[in-house]
Amino acid sequence: MLCLAAGTVSAVLAIESFTLTWIHSIEKIRWEEDWRLAGHALVIDEARIRGSGAGMEPPAGAVLKNGVWHYRPQLPPQAVLRLTHSPYAAGYTLCTATVCQPLADHLPGIDNNAVF
Repeated sequence: MLCLAAGTVSAVLAIESFTLTWIHSIEKIRWEEDWRLAGHALVIDEARIRGSGAGMEPPAGAVLKNGVWHYRPQLPPQAVLRLTHSPYAAGYTLCTATVCQPLADHLPGIDNNAVF
């Protein structure tokens, strides 16, 4: 189960893995991260950048496939994944095996600048 929270609003999703996506606020390039639940931790399996630009260089070891940079972030398992949001960019999208939708849709009533 994945628990989401922003302020006093929370939700629980019955999923074991998800992809988190967002659009870079200046370069307008899509970023994607594949996460899975492992016990009580979140583990990142892969990340992708659909282009490059100012301040968005792919990390060392990234592989370019069909115009998309693929890489594996070197992060230890995370107990909490904190996300902040800029009012100048579109929100995060959460994709499961069956659907993609704005992350904020899972937490009705939050404002667009919420910290998840």
